[in-house]
Amino acid sequence: MADRTGHAVVVGAGLSGLLTAQVLARRFARVTVIERDTVTGEAGAFRAGVPQARHVHIFWSRGLAAMDALLPGTVAELEAAGASLVGAPEEMRWLSPAEWFTGVTGASYLSVSRELLEATLRHRVLDGSPSITLLDRHEVTGLVAADGTEAVTGVRFRERGEVGQEATLDAELVVVAAGRSSRPAQWLTQLGCPAPAVERIDAHLGYSSRYFRRPDTGTGWKAMYLQGNAELPRGGVMNPIDGGRWLVTLIGQGAHQPPVEEKAWWEYAASLRSDELARALADAEPLSDPVAFRATANEWTHFERADRPPRGFLVVGDALCRFNPVYGHGMSVAATQAQEIARQLSALGAAQFAARSGEIQRAVAQRARGAWAIATGEDRCYPDVEGPTPGLLTRLQQGYMGRVLATSNTDPLVAEALFAVLSLNRRPESLLSPRIMSRTTRRRNGSGSSNSK
Repeated sequence: MADRTGHAVVVGAGLSGLLTAQVLARRFARVTVIERDTVTGEAGAFRAGVPQARHVHIFWSRGLAAMDALLPGTVAELEAAGASLVGAPEEMRWLSPAEWFTGVTGASYLSVSRELLEATLRHRVLDGSPSITLLDRHEVTGLVAADGTEAVTGVRFRERGEVGQEATLDAELVVVAAGRSSRPAQWLTQLGCPAPAVERIDAHLGYSSRYFRRPDTGTGWKAMYLQGNAELPRGGVMNPIDGGRWLVTLIGQGAHQPPVEEKAWWEYAASLRSDELARALADAEPLSDPVAFRATANEWTHFERADRPPRGFLVVGDALCRFNPVYGHGMSVAATQAQEIARQLSALGAAQFAARSGEIQRAVAQRARGAWAIATGEDRCYPDVEGPTPGLLTRLQQGYMGRVLATSNTDPLVAEALFAVLSLNRRPESLLSPRIMSRTTRRRNGSGSSNSK
């Protein structure tokens, strides 16, 4: 291992920021994490900077493997604290837009509260890396650049709530991992850099979620997912989380936004394509009132496309590319991006890494492409989607993916291939293999799905 040198600043102390800080500490002598929320107090407290935390979102197996490679033993520690590893779809009651999944296996995911996940990561990262300093209740207000150069040399920041009390923190590298509410594009334009292109696909999905105490009665399944379809774009998800709880999210598109009023919430839950979720909740004790979430657009700010990217600057996680949380890809992509940074750092010293940050930004962005294709491909199927009108090729792909999903409900081979893609273990184009195409074609021609290998 080369000697560590220099100082790196990470903006944001969520999953992406913590994993990135842990990786950077391998090469940088000092790493400072700046977080606008209070995170050094109660471990289980909700954090406003992660508004999606109170709604179902999952950690697919590919992301878990990346996190465990960076911080060995983290998944086992989370399970010991009450997180649940769920086999999808075999340990679930899952109604797809076509029919129920039956007799097939796919991939696993971890269901855990965001509060427990982040508290566990903070403990492991900060206690395991003395060179990392966490500065919470502070917010970054802009970047610092060297005169006459195209290099970021630090950040301007202040204590949250203070006005006009800015300070400067010098750094050889600044990484923005502050999630959906961060403003790295604005900070760059303040330095005179061109604004990066933004790609946005918004299906106008809405969530309404609440916590329940899990009943002691056995169900034979761990989780439930009732998807909507074109006729009824309403759905619901129930996942087990730590504390002996269920986290339940109702989902609706367009005019079918799920309500937060008590009576209306239960009526909506009973109106789904199956009444199984409503029946499962009948004997469960509500632990919270429903809360809404509407910021579900997919949005990619293409920092990686800059012709002359500033040196010493990198954007990762939701600050770079955010997805509709219903597909469960944000945390997994963030973990694989941190793993990519670790791979790049293994061959570079701190100074060389900072100098080649534009090249590294492109490599990090590549980690989001599979999840972006899945999320935007699914969201484009809804009516009245905000975004570019899909062309003929995209419409053909959507039709094919619909047949893949329908075939996977009962075909083990297609299900295994589909969930390998959904969990980010394989690229979406792997579903175009002749073996998968032939089985979906048989179904389309009326011969049904085959359970033979």
